[in-house]
Amino acid sequence: MLGATGSIGQSTLDLVARQPKEFEIVALTAQNSVAELARLAVKHNAAYAVIGDATRFAELKSLLAGTSVKPAAGPEALVTAACEPADCVMAAIVGAAGLEPSFAALAQGSRLALANKECLVSAGSVFMAEVERQGAELVPVDSEHSACFQLIGTGEPSAIEKITLTASGGPFREWSRERLEKATREEALRHPNWSMGAKITIDSATLMNKALELIEAYHLFPVEPHQLSAVVHPQSIVHCLVAFADGSVLAQLSEPDMRTPIALALSWPARMQAPTKRLDLAEIGQLTFEPPDEDRFPAMRLAREVLARGETAPAVFNAANEIAVEAFLAGRIRFLDIARSVENCLEQADRAGVIAPAACLDDILSIDHEARRLAAIALERLS
Repeated sequence: MLGATGSIGQSTLDLVARQPKEFEIVALTAQNSVAELARLAVKHNAAYAVIGDATRFAELKSLLAGTSVKPAAGPEALVTAACEPADCVMAAIVGAAGLEPSFAALAQGSRLALANKECLVSAGSVFMAEVERQGAELVPVDSEHSACFQLIGTGEPSAIEKITLTASGGPFREWSRERLEKATREEALRHPNWSMGAKITIDSATLMNKALELIEAYHLFPVEPHQLSAVVHPQSIVHCLVAFADGSVLAQLSEPDMRTPIALALSWPARMQAPTKRLDLAEIGQLTFEPPDEDRFPAMRLAREVLARGETAPAVFNAANEIAVEAFLAGRIRFLDIARSVENCLEQADRAGVIAPAACLDDILSIDHEARRLAAIALERLS
């Protein structure tokens, strides 16, 4: 479990704990939450507990003293943990920090349940080539991609006409642009449907989450960019729609609870019991859909431009967004500055020749590093 203390990690461990005869925890990892990591490792009888921050090793070792859990620390230890023999690795480390451990996990040739967006957004072509080379089984965990994974099944790619991902619209769906200029951190973190980490919640508020998911879908499924779209669906009940050549449109529906796609990733092609609320359409009453407003939320437009530009443009896009979200959460920029700074960084990167072909993970990591430097410059120009 890469990223055990985050929302995906907690939901995964909740499911595992309900079926102790079916699952055994090999390793749990976290970046900074050392006390919570130790608690979870002991509770779930993990063989290993790894903290990404190497300076926290002594603390982790002390917390695990007298237990059977073996402690380790540092980025290299995260990679080692990912390589421990397991039937399934849940990759849920947020951000580019999850790239190396997720790539390392592929070497086992077993199942990778992928909740880390950056593997596909920043390193899509390189990552998918490594999946094929290692013979690994990739099962997406994002609710929209999990839905699409189920809907497409083993159907012929040529029969797919269009994939439509749904977006809740976040907390600001009905806000005017003028009001968005003054949106606060607390307001942006108040998601109406989902309980998620801070970064992904802000991404949902900007619709950047859906923009990143379009890029993910391009790499996961046999479609071209023009076959991908998104629609705002405030109820978050329909997670994806797939249109086929015969005029049929299939949809996957479930209550907004990440334990549903996580359960699928853990048990596919079987389906395990999950303690989620059962869907009652009569109780819900109505499902509504509307196009995203790209004037107030330009992330979708930027994603299409990034896909058209190709090469390492998505890696720059992702890095710039991570830096901008950090700045917004720290109170250094305004809400609408997030998209402005991302667009500015993309322009700078293109002029500087940073957007170029990438052949391996090291190329991606180098581009990511440079993009973050450019993103910091972009932020300075906004302040």
